[in-house]
Amino acid sequence: MRKSAWCFQLIVAVFIFGSEGCVPMNNRLLDSEQSQLQTRQIQSRAFDTRDIEKTLRAAIATLQDLGFVVDKADLDLGTVSATKLDGYALRMTVTVRAKGKSQVVVRANAQFNLHPVTDPQPYQSFFVALERAMFLGAHSID
Repeated sequence: MRKSAWCFQLIVAVFIFGSEGCVPMNNRLLDSEQSQLQTRQIQSRAFDTRDIEKTLRAAIATLQDLGFVVDKADLDLGTVSATKLDGYALRMTVTVRAKGKSQVVVRANAQFNLHPVTDPQPYQSFFVALERAMFLGAHSID
């Protein structure tokens, strides 16, 4: 019984790995239209502050101003997830982390109906609004 189970697993493994052997490794690793570096550049911005909490609160306010409903926010992890339902489902997760001694990096990751958003426009809109909120917050303007 053990020998037959082992043979079956071997046959399945050979079939699975053998059928993918014809596809070049680079094509399988980078199936997206954009490279990971380009996507990260679209999704990320650095800000000259060390206050992760204040930045995260500004991100929450920005998402709400843009019509999102906050699903989860975790100050310890520096993340917030929000959804915008307007005839479609747009979900955005924002992460805030320290960068060096004087900056934080904000990274936004959006999904439209469970598919990753690669168009730069939603990210640009979010970051423009976030920059305004952070500027106004830094200068105590409501």
